[in-house]
Amino acid sequence: MRKLWVGVGVGIAMCLSFVGLLVVGVYVAAGNITGLGKGGTVGLAKGAVPEQYQALVAKWGNLCPALNPAVLAAQLYTESNWDPTAKSPAAAMGIAQFIQETWDTEGIDGNGDGKKDIWDPADAIPSAASYDCQLSKDVKGVAGDITDNMLAAYNAGPYRVIKAGGVPSISETQGYVKSIRSLEKSFARPVGRVAPSQQAAGAIYYAQEKLGTPYLWGGDGGPEDNGRFDCSGLTKAAYASVGIELPRVANDQWNAGPHPKRDELLPGDLVFYANDLNDPRSIHHVGLYIGGGYMIHAPRTGAVIRFEKIDSQPDYIGATRVTADGAKALPAVQGAAGRKA
Repeated sequence: MRKLWVGVGVGIAMCLSFVGLLVVGVYVAAGNITGLGKGGTVGLAKGAVPEQYQALVAKWGNLCPALNPAVLAAQLYTESNWDPTAKSPAAAMGIAQFIQETWDTEGIDGNGDGKKDIWDPADAIPSAASYDCQLSKDVKGVAGDITDNMLAAYNAGPYRVIKAGGVPSISETQGYVKSIRSLEKSFARPVGRVAPSQQAAGAIYYAQEKLGTPYLWGGDGGPEDNGRFDCSGLTKAAYASVGIELPRVANDQWNAGPHPKRDELLPGDLVFYANDLNDPRSIHHVGLYIGGGYMIHAPRTGAVIRFEKIDSQPDYIGATRVTADGAKALPAVQGAAGRKA
């Protein structure tokens, strides 16, 4: 296989012209496509939740009107990144990160085996939903959005929500509510076309300028890397150039926005590839979609940053339309020190 730029079919000059037209198209599309549709039951986006937890999240996420599966998924992802063995410095335990005192009063036997186990997702996920719904009852009648108030009660306690008459003016609580509601869009199955990113054109322009640069595993493009990148280093730098800070690792970039369908891809979307198409934690590669079925990406050691069809790899799991709020809402990466991919 050639290790030079891969043209769209008629050479690099026309390829760059093609990208230029697509970049302009991003802004045209931004004025013509509506955002996430409203109404209807909230479902989970395909591949957003690891397969072994999808049924639990879908079932228990509909436990009460204040909750939906996407909100529950956003909470679990924020708390543990789907790790059922997680334990925090504050001794919060399991996939839902309950502390023992709260578990003792709020934990339930979700799978009906006669015991409630803080480490068992089949108990912990239903318990998280049950606790959320109990909090929503505690703040029932408080002015404002019922889900926002429930999340605020989860963070600050129901008394403060009742006293404030809504989400209290506590920066941590307000940030928590905004983060979960932003992440909700990453886990929800869109019921309408997803609004395009306003920053997409600039990200494409940045990546286009790096065409021909040799791949470097772990490369961030800095002087110490001689300007070289790996796949997620390139996408991170491309969006950093337009003021959006993405996580360093490909599978952590997955939740930076909603997930458009394959036939709804727009220039600037991140396209992802995974070892297990039912588990986003297995994502191993990311590229920047430019339109026409092509992406710019840093493929592998020995190759250069280049144009290539998104079907050049067989393990496409989906795409993310990056948003500033979605990127800001991503939790600190847990257990990923030194991990680059």
